[in-house]
Amino acid sequence: MAENTATEAPAKKGKLKLIIMLVIIIILAVGLSVVGTLWFLGGGLPGAEDSETTTSAEPAFVASSYTDIEKALVTTVQAQGRQRYAQIYVSFEAKDPAALAASDVHMPLIRSQLVMVLGSSDFMQLQTPEGRQTLADSMLQTVNQVLEQEGEPAIDRVLFRNFVVQ
Repeated sequence: MAENTATEAPAKKGKLKLIIMLVIIIILAVGLSVVGTLWFLGGGLPGAEDSETTTSAEPAFVASSYTDIEKALVTTVQAQGRQRYAQIYVSFEAKDPAALAASDVHMPLIRSQLVMVLGSSDFMQLQTPEGRQTLADSMLQTVNQVLEQEGEPAIDRVLFRNFVVQ
């Protein structure tokens, strides 16, 4: 009987080695398939960076900044021989914060010029979306002219926060 137990022990040891080898092979196969999938999908190997793709990337996104004219621009507008009122709350948009800082410094001059542009507008045009867009464009040109005269960077857009004509 002693001989029977000796022969069974090496058989269990061989099965244990076989199971360990199969587990290692399965883990390697799964790992290789994940790496191969990432490589074929264009992601490259994890942790490996290609210097060629990083230098040819698109420029970084620069968020816009905004500043508000706190008080409304209020003026009279002529409409078929009658005086009408226009009240507009305005904000400026720019990618360069220096342009917004410059607009705050020169706000009295900018505000005066914008009131003149608004006052010279046609009441009937201000009631249409196209007329409002034209007003925004002319206000943008006016603000950028003032900033250019003062040697400051330009703003990108004039935005209306509230627009009332009556």
